[in-house]
Amino acid sequence: MRKLALDDEILLSIDKPERYIGCEVNSVVKSREETEIRFAMCFPDVYEIGMSHLGIQILYDMFNRMDGVWCERVYSPWTDLDRVMRERHIPLFALESQDPVKDFDFLGITIQYEMCYTNILQILDLSGIPLHAEDRSENDPIVIGGGPCTYNPEPMAAFFDLFYIGEGETVYPALFDLYRKKKAGKIDRRGFLRRAAEIDGIYVPSLYQAAYHEDQTLASFTPVDPSVPEKVHKQIVMDLTDATYPDAPVVPYIQATQDRVVLEIMRGCIRGCRFCQAGMIYRPQREKDVKKLEEQAVRMLRSTGYDEISLSSLSSSDYSRLGELLDFLIRYCDGHGINISLPSLRIDSFSLDIMNKVQDIKKSSLTFAAEAGSQRMRDVINKGLTEEEIMDGALQAFRGGWNKVKFYFMLGLPGETEEDVLEIPHLCERVAECYYDNIPKEKRNGKIAITASSSFFVPKPFTPFQWAPMDRPEVYLDKAHSVKDEVRRQLNQKSIRYTYHDAWVSVLEGVFARGDRRIADVIETAYRHGALYDAWTETFHKEIWEEAFRSSGIDPYFYTARTRDTSELLPWDFIDCGVSRSFLEREWKNAQAGTVTPNCRERCSGCGCRQYQGGICFVPDGR
Repeated sequence: MRKLALDDEILLSIDKPERYIGCEVNSVVKSREETEIRFAMCFPDVYEIGMSHLGIQILYDMFNRMDGVWCERVYSPWTDLDRVMRERHIPLFALESQDPVKDFDFLGITIQYEMCYTNILQILDLSGIPLHAEDRSENDPIVIGGGPCTYNPEPMAAFFDLFYIGEGETVYPALFDLYRKKKAGKIDRRGFLRRAAEIDGIYVPSLYQAAYHEDQTLASFTPVDPSVPEKVHKQIVMDLTDATYPDAPVVPYIQATQDRVVLEIMRGCIRGCRFCQAGMIYRPQREKDVKKLEEQAVRMLRSTGYDEISLSSLSSSDYSRLGELLDFLIRYCDGHGINISLPSLRIDSFSLDIMNKVQDIKKSSLTFAAEAGSQRMRDVINKGLTEEEIMDGALQAFRGGWNKVKFYFMLGLPGETEEDVLEIPHLCERVAECYYDNIPKEKRNGKIAITASSSFFVPKPFTPFQWAPMDRPEVYLDKAHSVKDEVRRQLNQKSIRYTYHDAWVSVLEGVFARGDRRIADVIETAYRHGALYDAWTETFHKEIWEEAFRSSGIDPYFYTARTRDTSELLPWDFIDCGVSRSFLEREWKNAQAGTVTPNCRERCSGCGCRQYQGGICFVPDGR
């Protein structure tokens, strides 16, 4: 009989104890005796966020279909339980078996965003696993990282035994077969890591060494052994239709951030926004067959009991058979009381007919990711969106009964001027005027409500902006205040609400995004002084990080505020993400000239992804 790792006294004293007890619908329990490899799959944030992550659901399902492999889940304990576990010396445990994570063969951590880095150290610390990979023994789990942040793993390299670069469905069987040899005593831990480095997509940080110039830039990054590859190539699944996908995803006890069935319709994006890392690293665009999607949707809805289904992709409007898929879903869902959610729709391909059929969207606001207020800046970032398209899409929405609009913008984009900044409130004002000028009073669904929010631009690896500088926090805040003041000057100011993100958090994200191995000391120092859940406003402590940089002798603005020359060796240059450096350099120049690059469906721009021999590169509609 399974015994809970936490007793009733603890469970009754903490917030949301359902986070820690397991036994959810569709969770998998196997026999320990018949299991060869135990894998603890970790999302280093609170349960509700981790349970919303599709990637973990896919790998959880895939691993548990393998003979002899049992995959369980683990999430970051919230601060109340973190305190109790430290006081009572309770080791971190996996949900399904409630066994200590330290007893597993692998601890796999998905790294979705930079601000979870201290939570990763929390996971290791509470598990009783040495923070530094070099200090681990033969009996410690192999700590493996995956996810988008591994496209620059260097700030966290000291804490991981290896990283998996790319999509997780490809080389895990080979890695598990190699581990079985270790478990049989044929190779030791070091031998396992050395041979793992020879598997495509696997990066073992301890087998590479970095050297630096006097100006602190990277001088060289080389393998320590001739058998270790100089380049690590990302892994990619070209046939999404037949790729593993969970028919029965785990259903949480408490409401998750994304509390619905998630149907992945495609991967990749054709658009080429120059700030967007996902749009580059997940190239080329690949679609799932519509009939397979219909079957998966029905199976998942039946196995979970959810009353909502959401389509997952970077740009759902670009799925070539969206209308056909939606026609099927509407027929099925209408008869079963199920709502359909359509995120990631582009305003320039807005379909009023489709949106009117999907009733749940009418109940909420309409979200437009304009990214920049001025047309000049939208051309700089290659958004591929004109003001005419914005106004036309908004007008169609207003005529369809919507009166709530959300706009997402970025401040601090490369080449941004004061005029560009002030165009954010001006665009919002023009949208408000469009509503009042074109919708008769008797047909209005109340007053228009526009919410504009701005994040601060953070350059990411493998984007054309990887060489661009970030603004310092005081500059960011000055720009945000300018926007807020200009909103108050607009005729329809009462209809416009403006919010902006924390500037210092953005700077910290920028350091982690383009940092090198020297940043590990800063992260560890901050963690040991109380930094945890840094993505959460209520638990973020700026002063801890400022002191960590000072005591480590690291200037954060070396990593954020300077423009990099395209000849500089970057910490992530050893990774081949499929998009060529020459393409990124060409797009960086196009950005500086304000030149728009057509999307992949209009014209191939030679980004390098034809090497994968499929997807949008070879079939114009992506099928």
